[in-house]
Amino acid sequence: MNTEIAGIFIMFILVMAFAIPLGKYIGKVYSNEKTWADGLFNPIDKIFYKLGGVNPLKEMNWKQHLLALLTMNLVWFLFSMFVLMNMSWLPLNPDNNPSMSADLAFNTTISFISNTNLQHYSGETAMSYFGQLTVMLFQFISAGCGMAMAAFVFFAMKEKTTDKLGNYYFFFIRSCTRILLPLALIAAILFAFNGVPMTFKGKDTITSLQGDTVQVSRGPVAGFVAIKQLGTNGGGFFGPNSAHPLENPSYFTNIIQTIYILLIPVALIFTMGYILKRRKLAWVIFGVMLTGFLLLLIPTIINEMNGNMAITKMGITQPMGSMEGKEVRFGSGASAYWVVNTTCTSNGSVNAMHDSLTPLSGMFAMLGMMVNSLFGGVGVGFLNFYIFIILAVFISGLMVGRTPEFLGKKIEAREMKIAMIIALLHPLLILTGTAISSYLYAHNPTAYASWLSNPGYHGFSEMLYEYTSSSANNGSGFGGLGNNVPFWNISCGIVMLLARYLPIIGPVAIAGILANKKYIPESAGTLKTDTGTFGLMVFAVIVIVAALSFFPALALGPIAEHFSIH
Repeated sequence: MNTEIAGIFIMFILVMAFAIPLGKYIGKVYSNEKTWADGLFNPIDKIFYKLGGVNPLKEMNWKQHLLALLTMNLVWFLFSMFVLMNMSWLPLNPDNNPSMSADLAFNTTISFISNTNLQHYSGETAMSYFGQLTVMLFQFISAGCGMAMAAFVFFAMKEKTTDKLGNYYFFFIRSCTRILLPLALIAAILFAFNGVPMTFKGKDTITSLQGDTVQVSRGPVAGFVAIKQLGTNGGGFFGPNSAHPLENPSYFTNIIQTIYILLIPVALIFTMGYILKRRKLAWVIFGVMLTGFLLLLIPTIINEMNGNMAITKMGITQPMGSMEGKEVRFGSGASAYWVVNTTCTSNGSVNAMHDSLTPLSGMFAMLGMMVNSLFGGVGVGFLNFYIFIILAVFISGLMVGRTPEFLGKKIEAREMKIAMIIALLHPLLILTGTAISSYLYAHNPTAYASWLSNPGYHGFSEMLYEYTSSSANNGSGFGGLGNNVPFWNISCGIVMLLARYLPIIGPVAIAGILANKKYIPESAGTLKTDTGTFGLMVFAVIVIVAALSFFPALALGPIAEHFSIH
C-alpha cells in the first residue's frame, strides 16, 4: 500500500517538474519569442500558412477568432463523416472492418472534433486504420483549437485596450507543431520501445498458453496513444482503452500516460502567468484547482484501496483493494489516481473500468466532470475556470462595495449575462439529457431493456455519467450502458456539440469585450485577484454554482447505491 501511495506521489511531482518549465516555453511560443524550436519548425509552419493562404501576422478580433475556429471544425466534420461512413472501401483496412452507420459516424465525428472522444464502438473491430488515423489527426486538431482559444484569452487579459488580439492560425499551428507534435513524438517512441505496437499490418496470429490460436488486433497504436493522452483526448485504439495490455503494457507506460494527462492543463496555468507577468495569480488559480482535485482524489484512493464493502460483508479479505474491473499490473491505487486525473481533465481515457468503481468513487469521478474546471482539457479547462473568475469578481465586488474589475477592466451586465448562461449550460445539458432518458426507460423498460445491464440506482448512474461525460467533453463511460443505438448516438452527439462550442464562444466573447474596454489602473480600491482570499471566493463559487447543482441527481444514483450496500 505504501508503495502504491509513493507511486502516486511521484507521478504528481513529475507532472509539476515538467509542467512549470513547459508553461514558460508555451508562453514564449505564443509570444513569438525565440525558442529552440524556431529553426526546425519555422519552415514547417510556413508551409501550412502557404497551403492555407493564411497571413499569421494579421491581427484578429474575437469574432474573427471564433469564425476561424468554427469554419475549420466544420470542414473537418464533413471530412470525418465521409471517411467513417465509407471505411469499408477506403485504403488501410487490412481486417476488412465495416463502415459506420450514419448515427454512429455522427456521434464519433462530433466526439473527436470536440475533444470528447466518447466511443460507442470498439476501436479494433469498428475502425479501419484509415479511420483511426483520421480521428488521431483530430486529436491534434481539437487539442490545438482549445490551446489557440486559451492563448487568445491570455492575450486579451494582457492588453490594456484593443480589439486586435493575435492570429488564430498562428496560435493553432504553433500549438500543433511546437508543443503537441514534439511531446507526442517523445511519448510514442517510449511506448513503441516498451511493448506498444506501431505497425500497419493486420491482425497477428498467436498461440496462447492453453494452445489456442488467437487473432490479436494491432496497428499504429503508439502514435495514437501519445496524442490521446497529451491532448486530453482519451479515445482508445482498443475497446478497453488504456486497460488493454497492448495500449498500456506496464507500470512504466502507465506512469508516462498518467503524467501526460495532466501535463498541458497544468502547464497552461503557468503559461498565463508568464504572458501576463502575473505569476502570483497563476499560483492562486493553480491552488484553487489543486484543492478541488485533492478533495476528489483522496477519498477516491481511500475508497478503492479499502475494497468493496459488499465483498467485505461476504467475509472476503481484499488486501489489494477493490480490484473488480482493474488491472493487477497497475493496482487499485494507481487506477484510482487515473480516475480522478482523467475526469478532472477532459481526457476520459481509462486504465480501469469506471462502471466497477465503488459507488462514491463513481460519484467523485462524475463530480470532476460536473465541475469541469479543475485543470480541465487543454485550453478549454482554463476557459471554464475563467467563467468562474468573472462570476467571483462580480460577486466579490458587490459584497465589498467595490466596482467589479478584473485586470483593469470593468465587468458589467453584458459580460455577466454571458457568464451565467455558460455556467448554467453544463448542468442544463446533463440534467435534461438524464431526465429524458430516465423517463423513456421508466415508462417503457421492455423497449429500452438493452440500455441498462444494471437497472436501479446504478442504472441511473450509468445514464447520468454518460451525459456528464458528453457535456464535459470527457468521453469516459460506465461500460454497462448499451449506448450504440440511435438515441444515445444522436442525443450525446448534440450534447457534445453544444457543450464544446458554446463554452468556448462565451469566454472568448467576454475576454474580447473586456479587452476593448477602457483600462483602469489599479488603485487602493481595486479588488485584488491574486490573493488567497479571492482564490477561496472562486472556489466557493465553483462549489455553489457547479457542484451543488448536481446534488439531487447524485443522491438518486451513487449516493443511494452507496447506502444500499452499507
